[in-house]
Amino acid sequence: MSLIECRDLTRTYTRGTDEITPLDGLDLDIERGGFVALMGPSGSGKTTLLNLIAGIDRPTRGSLTIDGRPIHTLSRNALAEWRSETVGYVFQLYNLVPVLTAYENVELPLLLRSISRAERHQKVAAALDLVGIADRSAHYPRQLSGGQEQRVAIARAIVTDPTLILADEPTGDLDRESATNIMDLLKRLNTELGRTIVMVTHDPKTTVWCDTVLHLEKGRLADPESEDSPESARRDERITETSS
Repeated sequence: MSLIECRDLTRTYTRGTDEITPLDGLDLDIERGGFVALMGPSGSGKTTLLNLIAGIDRPTRGSLTIDGRPIHTLSRNALAEWRSETVGYVFQLYNLVPVLTAYENVELPLLLRSISRAERHQKVAAALDLVGIADRSAHYPRQLSGGQEQRVAIARAIVTDPTLILADEPTGDLDRESATNIMDLLKRLNTELGRTIVMVTHDPKTTVWCDTVLHLEKGRLADPESEDSPESARRDERITETSS
């Protein structure tokens, strides 16, 4: 059974007099324990899909089942509770609270849970250690490099021990060395801890860490076998770079 099942998944927005449909009848299965990259041009529906999977947004039509649970049917409160227990979200621009230390930023999701202060400390310390930023726990975001900020953001995403990690352009604002380090870290979370990861990216170089690359085009999956597809072109480009 797939961890994520999308059936006829559609999201439509109204902007002024225009109707915009970034996702249009999408059928998709993502296996448990996979590391999936979502690629495609701007407006193809990548972030919309990620936000639907995260329970941040709701579909206009269709169904979305995660770990056997139809999250499209949940109430607002039930959805918020499910999201806090199941999903860790990694943002491109980190979204750290500037007046809080790295430790306090990572602790934030745990404050919504009925656990002791000692247990919170244990979980935060473990998450910071796992991402290799424990020695910066007392630093504020302004005192950290971009790569360090993203490590704190990943620690915050995993501190609740989520089943699913969603990452929206996690390397988009980083230099190549920092991006490589972040991708290595995400791959470790996938292989060593068994976390399912779905990542939006525009960078073909990041897909070498992934098991599956899906290309969205106008709200639907492009055919990866088509030699004219954008993903085919990117695949050929990666092969050429590797052989040169």
